[in-house]
Amino acid sequence: MIKHPDQFSIKFIAELFKTSESNIKGYTYQPVGAGQVGDCYRVNIDWNNNINYPPSFIAKCPAEDQSSRDTARNLHLYEIETSFYKYLSKRCLARVPEFYLSDYDSKTGDGILLLEDMYPAKQISQMEGCSLNEVSMILKEAAALHKTYWNEEKLLNYPWLTYGVSEERKNFVADLLPAVYPEWKRRYKGRISKDIFEMGDILLANYDKYAEVKEGPMTLVQGDLRLDNILFADKDNRAILLDWQTAAVGLPLNDVAYCISTSFADPSNRAKAEEVLVKDYHDLLGKDNSYSFEMAWNDYRRGSFVGFLMAVMSAMIVERTERGDEMFAVMAERSGWQALHLDAVSFLE
Repeated sequence: MIKHPDQFSIKFIAELFKTSESNIKGYTYQPVGAGQVGDCYRVNIDWNNNINYPPSFIAKCPAEDQSSRDTARNLHLYEIETSFYKYLSKRCLARVPEFYLSDYDSKTGDGILLLEDMYPAKQISQMEGCSLNEVSMILKEAAALHKTYWNEEKLLNYPWLTYGVSEERKNFVADLLPAVYPEWKRRYKGRISKDIFEMGDILLANYDKYAEVKEGPMTLVQGDLRLDNILFADKDNRAILLDWQTAAVGLPLNDVAYCISTSFADPSNRAKAEEVLVKDYHDLLGKDNSYSFEMAWNDYRRGSFVGFLMAVMSAMIVERTERGDEMFAVMAERSGWQALHLDAVSFLE
């Protein structure tokens, strides 16, 4: 199995695009992005003729860092993402990159994706946050995603989509959180408000109750719907959803709450905008007869814990970097304020 661009060849690229080797002069590649559990490269192709082939594509490869790579393997992240593109992406109503190759090695747990290069679409800094309009653009794609697979029972036939709700994963998280949370608090002491720490204490003490399966709609969720995993295309005013390593069968409003909480730099701006954003998202679903706005709003409030939990766990199990430390602090802080403002703790009583 090919796992890195240094293993590519002109023959390989020609076969990828179903063309002759004589059409390709050569190729180069360079790293792009700042992924935590995978490494991405832009592969530039020097075509011989002005033919209708892309000038570049993206190679998403297993992480070179061993701890990050082991985390991805243990959590089946490479399997999940390659499988999403192979089996589900083509009929997804949300905008996602086209894939040219999706390959997974079940023996090693590694996977590689060769994807459409979305340049000149741009990424917005996770730490800086984005505007109300940009959050609205993301949620339009989220609604399209969730609507595509709404209550689709055959999703359960894909084992890789159920890892996140399996007893194995639940037990893993239930054991991991209390083990890493004290160290996480020590790491961010003085950086994150004591109010958020106190909320986290209550959540961890009642995690079993929080993790209980709740009734609600089932759909395909992206699972990590934040700015580092989004591109914005000026030409058609749409957001592009990337990074499907945490795709799962789940509650749709978890994606929505996580997106909204982590996207606004100012908690007061998020608090002012979120009810209208959730209402607009709910309208796009068109499911009011079976899933009222009141039901969606309650699911949204409860889902406000998702970003906080993701930040705590991710910070402690991937390669530690200065940027990563601050990114996870920002995620936990913004989601923590959201949960406090929405009184999400009341769901644990």
